[in-house]
Amino acid sequence: MGALDGRVAIITGAGRGVGREHALLFASEGAKVVVNDLGGEIGGGGSDLTPAQEVVEEIKAGGGEAVVNGDDVSDWEGAQRLVNQAVEIFGGLDILVNNAGILRDKMLVNMTDAEWDAVIKVHLRGHFCPTRHAAAYWRAETKAGRPRKGSVIHTASESGLFGNPGQTNYAAAKSGIATFSIVCSKELERYGVRSNAIAPRARTRLTLQTPGIGDLLKQEVPEDKFDEWSAANIAPWVAYLATEECPLNGGVWMVFADTVQRVKPWELDSAGKIDNGKDYWTLDAIAKAAEKFVE
Repeated sequence: MGALDGRVAIITGAGRGVGREHALLFASEGAKVVVNDLGGEIGGGGSDLTPAQEVVEEIKAGGGEAVVNGDDVSDWEGAQRLVNQAVEIFGGLDILVNNAGILRDKMLVNMTDAEWDAVIKVHLRGHFCPTRHAAAYWRAETKAGRPRKGSVIHTASESGLFGNPGQTNYAAAKSGIATFSIVCSKELERYGVRSNAIAPRARTRLTLQTPGIGDLLKQEVPEDKFDEWSAANIAPWVAYLATEECPLNGGVWMVFADTVQRVKPWELDSAGKIDNGKDYWTLDAIAKAAEKFVE
């Protein structure tokens, strides 16, 4: 018996990297998997279904069930087809893993609106569209008396949680995804559906291009050593979040190597507060009080 026996999963961006590892592990644990991947370049251009097809063939060779989907997850109709495919072929939908993404890194003063729009579209809209259609399906199932213990896992990033120079577009999208997930957890709970977000740290096509870390990731790891940057380290936590009985909802989780750490959402800093003694502020009063914020 696998931990995901009988559950139907959609995994976006599953042709390579972290998404590929998700798909392989989910299938090995008994899930029926829709392997979505447009097969584009790192910057989002082009398309090639070969990576997704290879993952499907690997799953089938291991005795699992999987199908290819090449729809653009940021396209409204494409995302609907993606959800419909899972329901029509496998009889339902229990899990949605939003993982697809691209990079178009550039310092803010050099970034074009096209570079901004492309990244926001694939990441943020690419999370919204599939989730929106999946949520409509789960709501309809609940109203029909067939509730499913659904789970959505979104892919945020440390860049979005803590900021990273050269990635205003990517970081803004990933920060939005983390908050999107938290809101989803509150809205979808009534339908028996949980929502969590992860911030994975792993060796992928995208991180290999990231300034300051790409060179580190290119170093070979001896076979007898634990590879802390392996993309395979991320999948077990995501699979756990996808299990039917997992109690976790509304969390944002940083996943790296052999560690998982919960990330607190925006919260007020009780020590970082100033007030004016129930009187109207003046600029002079603010300037004096705000000195406590200067480190």
